Amino acid sequence: MIRKVSFLQRKDSTGEGTDNAGYVDVTVCEIKHPPAQLCPTPEGLSSQQVVRRLILSSIVQSESSYLNSLKRILQEYHKPLLEPKNSVLNIKKVRQIFFRVQEIHQCHSMFQIALASRMAEWDRSEKIGDLFVASFSKSMVLNVYSDYINNFTNAMALIKRACMSKPAFLDFLKKKQASSSDRITLYGLMVKPIQRFPQFILLLQDMLKNTPVSHVDRLPLQLALTELETLAEKLNDQKRLADQEAEIQQLALGVGGRNFTKLLNSEHRQLIHCELLTETVYGDKGQVLKSKERKLFLLSDTLICANINLKGHPDINSLVSAGPKYSVKWCVPLMETQVVEVGHNMHDRDGDRDVPARRHSSISSTNDNMFLGPPRLYQELEELHHDLAVVEEVSLLVGTLSGTYQNLNTTVSQDWCLALHRLIRLKEEEIQNANKSHLHLSVPGKPDRSGHPVSIRVVFNTPSPLSKIFWVNRLHLAKIAQRQENNPGWECAEEDEKTKAPFTFPLLTCKLPALSSKTHTRKLNAALHSPFQSSLLGFCTATTTLPQGYLWVAGGGSNHGHVEIFSLNRVTPRLVKTIPLRTSVLCLEYVREPVVHTEEEADKSQSSAKIGNIICAGLQDGSIKVYSSLDTAVQCQLTLANPDSSPVLCLKHLLSKLFAGLHNGTIAVYQRKPGERLWDLGSCSLVPLGSEPVCCLLSVEHTVWASCANRVTAIEASSLHTQSFEAHSDPGCSVSHMARLGGGVWMAFTKSSSIHLFHIETLEPLQEVNISTRTAHLPPGQVCVSSLLICKGLLWAGTSQGIIITFPVSTLEGIPKINGKGTTSVNAHCGPVDFLVSASSTLISDLLRQDSTLNSSEVGMNGDGGQDGRLKEHVKGDERGHSRKDSSYLLDSGDHPPREQKPKQLLLQYSLYSTCQLPGKLLSAQSEQEISRTPPESLEHSLEDSSIYEVIEDPGVWVRGQPVERGEEGEVRHSRGTSTAIFSGGRGYRRIGVTASEDTCSDSTENTLLVWQLPLTFSQ
Repeated sequence: MIRKVSFLQRKDSTGEGTDNAGYVDVTVCEIKHPPAQLCPTPEGLSSQQVVRRLILSSIVQSESSYLNSLKRILQEYHKPLLEPKNSVLNIKKVRQIFFRVQEIHQCHSMFQIALASRMAEWDRSEKIGDLFVASFSKSMVLNVYSDYINNFTNAMALIKRACMSKPAFLDFLKKKQASSSDRITLYGLMVKPIQRFPQFILLLQDMLKNTPVSHVDRLPLQLALTELETLAEKLNDQKRLADQEAEIQQLALGVGGRNFTKLLNSEHRQLIHCELLTETVYGDKGQVLKSKERKLFLLSDTLICANINLKGHPDINSLVSAGPKYSVKWCVPLMETQVVEVGHNMHDRDGDRDVPARRHSSISSTNDNMFLGPPRLYQELEELHHDLAVVEEVSLLVGTLSGTYQNLNTTVSQDWCLALHRLIRLKEEEIQNANKSHLHLSVPGKPDRSGHPVSIRVVFNTPSPLSKIFWVNRLHLAKIAQRQENNPGWECAEEDEKTKAPFTFPLLTCKLPALSSKTHTRKLNAALHSPFQSSLLGFCTATTTLPQGYLWVAGGGSNHGHVEIFSLNRVTPRLVKTIPLRTSVLCLEYVREPVVHTEEEADKSQSSAKIGNIICAGLQDGSIKVYSSLDTAVQCQLTLANPDSSPVLCLKHLLSKLFAGLHNGTIAVYQRKPGERLWDLGSCSLVPLGSEPVCCLLSVEHTVWASCANRVTAIEASSLHTQSFEAHSDPGCSVSHMARLGGGVWMAFTKSSSIHLFHIETLEPLQEVNISTRTAHLPPGQVCVSSLLICKGLLWAGTSQGIIITFPVSTLEGIPKINGKGTTSVNAHCGPVDFLVSASSTLISDLLRQDSTLNSSEVGMNGDGGQDGRLKEHVKGDERGHSRKDSSYLLDSGDHPPREQKPKQLLLQYSLYSTCQLPGKLLSAQSEQEISRTPPESLEHSLEDSSIYEVIEDPGVWVRGQPVERGEEGEVRHSRGTSTAIFSGGRGYRRIGVTASEDTCSDSTENTLLVWQLPLTFSQ
């Protein structure tokens, strides 16, 4: 077995010294331990068993290929370079380059032995998850891989320098690559350990999907996914830190200067983001004067733009990733940098007039009619304007004709003008879409002659709209991170603080009062997020605001209730509506619109679409108010009641049923009428659980978990059958809160500072964590958890002391076990944390498409419809024959156009379907006899006919864009950006561990909302 010697201190990740220090060298004999092989498939297996065997074979093949790659590194590169007769490279440098490769190979050799043993008995046990847990949960594996990843960038730099200084070493690498069957480079082999654990995770996810719930391998697989995700996350943090350090060092080496190097090497300054962008310089008329690639660095408080030099030997660049050299163009404070472009509307040009223009700089014009875009689009727009002026003159001349002609008259010429106006608008929209990838920044320049500050506009071309959104969001959050309340914002273990990425910890965006009253004492009881997409938000604004929608905050006193609705479509929430009630509101529930399955349901849903979002409020008097919400218009649609008028403590909606947890220990269940969105008043069913209050409800698959005292009951939503289990051994510790993620549910208890994790399938307890021991600010034995939330890989626990603690948890299908130490928020309430609520919304998909107008019009082209069918009828073969150029209607077609194409012709028409109904004779070079021979229904288009085929009222559907990216099975892939915020409610505001001041403390009796914002996340 491989073991780490305990008395040897762990070596740093520089790779210096002996390569195997602290580890016992183990040689695996392939004769005694042959490679893993799966026995022949027995008969009578189910389809899932067959799929599991195939996935297991993929795991074995993948591991065998990985071991072969590691063996190639050791035998073909490492061992020959250590031989004295070669002396191609210094032995010390060789050991630095291949640091920890031997130990990684040993780890996976041991894993392959265990895997072979498990393969031999697979048909009897069918277990693989526990093997992954046993093999990769050891700290030794993390240490070995961390050392390798930390040294990877340094190893690549050593290889690059050796190739430049030692031609023999370069020849050695080229010969090794040429002699290999797959022609893979040394870099391609050495990057495989970095990619290994993500591959394991994908394979185990497939295995879990094909494992039944009752299978013996189900829980071990979920635990294995948790361990692998935790390991991969830690290694990603290590890789990120190594890459950041390499980027900063590369920048410091290229710039030089003691002050600048000191600025970069500051401990409190982190590299948040860097990317290769194209700086574009525009002239006075919007034309592109020049463009050049720059590297933009966003640090914690500084923005740096650097010139890059990618020159290098082509042979070296093909063998190893060579880093560029930098020279700083400008360096400005972050707080003096502004994103000038606000909104995606071309006429929203806030701030344009405040930016002085300089010729030969990347500054946009202040003329409202100017558009910044690719030069081809701008030139085409200018040509359209020229053509419109000519056609308007022609229209005036046509009006002076003495004769009357069907196809040449004022009506036709005016239609030409309308068509050109439409083409101009479409071209402007196309330029606007191109500008979605333009990042406009206002940065401070040198003062003018009078000493006044001057700001200049810099325009960067980002690779995609997604990249621009990322930059705008990170610039916004970096400024929030500089505020006093976020310095510091969280207390964590020293090692976690050094390894965590920027913005890993949520940033406190704002604090605001809620349910304020000078005459009544009101308590915060509940809150929820009601999503609502606003089409009025601009392109950049949507990336910096809170999740779109409205925040409902409810509470009250002994004889009155109150609901406040805050708009989140801005940086700071704003109160837009209040709803007074006669009794206190104890809970809220948001009900999603039911999924439509049949045409009959679709018709009924359209008739009830005006209801909008449904929010249910449980009251102290036992009633449930059902509200419909359309934007800020709120109406009470229904009032439900329970037979005993028992206070409603919690609500949960599942499978068209509304579950209400009552104070008397009963669950009231309300059902919908078929095809209706509201519940039937007479459909109340009661499910007794006990004599204690039902404190919380949680939906788990097709069941609702309800807590009563120290027991939890799982209620089948369809049949209302129940199954209960004991969650705590002490009957006095009632389950107060539950939060689910993946295959586990975390529970908090009254009169207890511990939280417990249960498996949702076996109901088995998996972990217990005492949160009072995870921070120095909570006295042991005097703390209880007052609120619980899981969001974006963090478990949030609000305490009775007003302090909030977060724990990292798994986000995959595994078990959300707590593996790290707790992180304590420095920003806290003065009283208990009454609630923790998350809000998330998805950015409008059109914002993320570089050519949203074109793609939407392509759907109109290919979709079926009454008028769209006319296009297919009139223009045969045009769908596949060619693609139209932007907003052009083409006359010529062909499946294989020649290389030298003639200028494409436009069918200029706006709304006229044909000119044959217009008065007068047809103006044509043909005789009347030839015209009469042509059938009136002929589909042929003559040169003299000026009519086009009308598709629909808007000719914009003709616009064709680039084909959208599709997956392997043909599904359309759209990048999705998710905005997330966390809201906590409680009495007052304070900063723990900080001397009290007006800025760090507030009225301890005033209800306060604290708002945390998380970075935008992107996914497919």
